[in-house]
Amino acid sequence: MATIAFIVIAYLIGSLSFAVIVSKAFGLPDPHTYGSGNPGATNVLRTGNKLAAVLTLVGDGAKGWLAVFLAQAFAWRFGVGDLGIAAAALAVFVGHLWPVFFRFQGGKGVATAAGILLALDWRVGLGTLATWLIIAFFFRYSSLAALVAAVFAPFFTALVLGFDVYAAAVLAIAVLLVWRHAENIRKLLAGEESRIGAKKPPAVSPPPAAPRGPSAGAP
Repeated sequence: MATIAFIVIAYLIGSLSFAVIVSKAFGLPDPHTYGSGNPGATNVLRTGNKLAAVLTLVGDGAKGWLAVFLAQAFAWRFGVGDLGIAAAALAVFVGHLWPVFFRFQGGKGVATAAGILLALDWRVGLGTLATWLIIAFFFRYSSLAALVAAVFAPFFTALVLGFDVYAAAVLAIAVLLVWRHAENIRKLLAGEESRIGAKKPPAVSPPPAAPRGPSAGAP
């Protein structure tokens, strides 16, 4: 029962979609309704609000870290072992992908996965982050960097922590992350994926300005 409780709590933490929460706080449209429709930092950035995008990124990463940290900190008190902690790590990721609070319409999980890896072991997290940065720097594709980092993450985990339940959980997370990037993979193969730093019009247009001139508001 204790293991199930840890899994449920992790899933509920993962279900907090910060793209939606932050957008509401800033008075921005629901991220499901514009751009890629993905509730993540990249899509929130399409509104032009950089602070909202940063807060979304930090929030999604922090919840992944928090769920695993709480499991690691309290699992031993309830007789929950490594399997339960690994299951909680997977559960918070699943919560992000299919959040119960937001009609099961979640994001792709890159930031949440990064938080999970940092909590499992900082060496795994930093190694995966370094992989993302290297690919992003040389190829200028955020999605490609995420895909390559996802492929390497299970190997980093196995190298640092061994071939155990943690490596299995990270492998499952990597498979789900790649699957969620199916559309990005199609665009990459077709040469249609946008590069990092490429300028494009915002997905959310500002409201039209009020008409000016003698006719505006004239009696």
